[in-house]
Amino acid sequence: MGRTGIAHIYSSFNNIIITITDLTGAETITRCSGGMVTKSAKDEGSAYVAMKVAQTAADAAMEKGFDRVNVRIRGKGGKKGGSPGRGAQTAIRSLVRAGLRIGNIEDVTPRPHDGTKVKGGKRGRRI
Repeated sequence: MGRTGIAHIYSSFNNIIITITDLTGAETITRCSGGMVTKSAKDEGSAYVAMKVAQTAADAAMEKGFDRVNVRIRGKGGKKGGSPGRGAQTAIRSLVRAGLRIGNIEDVTPRPHDGTKVKGGKRGRRI
């Protein structure tokens, strides 16, 4: 019986960062990002790079005795950002393929509750 951790997946449209921590979230087990896997900046947020990042993170976590993870997906958030980027789904699939068992999956993208006004005025930006 192995240990359980939390896989924090931050997925924007420009990058993906996967951090695996213990259950409290205080101790980082492993961390990997799109820039650590690819040389090209335009590919950092792609699905293929997300797969490679998840494989790297899962292998490092399994070396340290973790076999189960709960997944927390986070997008950019705020007044402009909405959903997680295109690599989030691929990253979860790749964690499973690498041998980690998934507990629960939750979306922790920060949502604004009536914060600042969006730029552009009442009728939006007119060109």
